[in-house]
Amino acid sequence: MKIEHFAFNVADPTGMADWYTKHCGMRVVRHFPVPSQTHFLADSGSTVMEIYNNPADQVPDYRNMDPLLFHVALASSDPDGDAKRLIAAGAVYVDEFKMPDGSHLIMLRDPWGLALQLCKRAHNLI
Repeated sequence: MKIEHFAFNVADPTGMADWYTKHCGMRVVRHFPVPSQTHFLADSGSTVMEIYNNPADQVPDYRNMDPLLFHVALASSDPDGDAKRLIAAGAVYVDEFKMPDGSHLIMLRDPWGLALQLCKRAHNLI
């Protein structure tokens, strides 16, 4: 088996979908406007994330979660340049790590507080 998608409840799925498509190179591959504004966003490969708003349950307080508890990791060939661009678009800088193997990781928060990790790996994970 392989992952079909991962999903999370957010306060503003439409605004987030617009931001991720405009600034992170994702595209909306499916959208269900009623009742939860569900958006399926795909990267340039086969990874899909679902964002939606389900008022029957609480939206997690992403802004106050430690980024190591939950984050979305995006591959980046230029983490410094991408971080500057995303910060100009409303993201917030959190931290940066240069790993012993040469990997470079920058942690940000998107405008809604969701943690984003920009990853330039020295060696591919798979």
